[in-house]
Amino acid sequence: MDKISIIVPCYNEQEAIPIFYDAIAKTAGEMPQVRLEVLFVNDGSRDASLMEMKKLAERDDRVKYVSFSRNFGKEAAMYAGLSYADGDYVAIMDVDLQDPPSLLPEMYRIITTEDYDSVATRRVTRNGEPPIRSFFARRFYALMHRLSKTDIVDGARDYRLMTRQFVDELLRLGEYNRFSKGLFGWVGFNTKWLEYENVERSAGETKWSFWKLLIYSIEGIVGFTTAPLVMAAFLGVFFCIVAFLALCFIIIRTVLYGDPVSGWPSMTCIIIFLGGIQLFCIGILGEYLAKTYMETKHRPIFICKETNIERNQK
Repeated sequence: MDKISIIVPCYNEQEAIPIFYDAIAKTAGEMPQVRLEVLFVNDGSRDASLMEMKKLAERDDRVKYVSFSRNFGKEAAMYAGLSYADGDYVAIMDVDLQDPPSLLPEMYRIITTEDYDSVATRRVTRNGEPPIRSFFARRFYALMHRLSKTDIVDGARDYRLMTRQFVDELLRLGEYNRFSKGLFGWVGFNTKWLEYENVERSAGETKWSFWKLLIYSIEGIVGFTTAPLVMAAFLGVFFCIVAFLALCFIIIRTVLYGDPVSGWPSMTCIIIFLGGIQLFCIGILGEYLAKTYMETKHRPIFICKETNIERNQK
């Protein structure tokens, strides 16, 4: 009998955890041919999320949990789940039920009967999401499609079912700065995409503010393309050409019409503009250097404080 390990990252989700468990238990009843294991990852929650996990673990031995020493972020939580999961197939799902458990039977059927190593999901609508957030999300995916060679699909979710080989290859990518949507595409393999419409949260509020999503998108761009560095270089070449042409214009104007003392306001604006461009390019370079600096520290991606998993201790 195949075993599916379901990784569920949680941060302050005490209300959603029991609802999620009921939903996944119902799905498990629809899949008698497999054994489901639910692996909750407590990402340093400040509410009673860990207590809810322990209550479920006492009732159901299929429920496992890993609790961090502090908040390390969702990327670290997913990596921890992959590290501890020992199923023949591994799924990643959000606890808020925006990743419908009802898709899991179809995902399992596809991955076991067709030539796919991963079955992933993507949202085709963003109903219920703030328009400005949807707009910038689509622009991000469009930008990544142009800049990066890694396949990052518009509307892609972290919700996917993977083979053991797929998971093992992901675990070989032990980088500290992680962007899983890009890592999924980078390792390759055959992936089947399932589309579904956006689903509202079952309980609680989203932990992803616009600012956090912006920072996360920058992580993705920096992690999977060096195009910003090339852009900075082209900007430097462009403004060198502009400066040379401007110098030729000034020389010719001086020879023909003299050298009137004027244009200080415009000169000041030009200096400020070029100074801003320089700082922008230095910022791009600094972002890449910062990522390199963090990688060279070789800090652990997460620290496990408590778990009920006896095997594969990390």
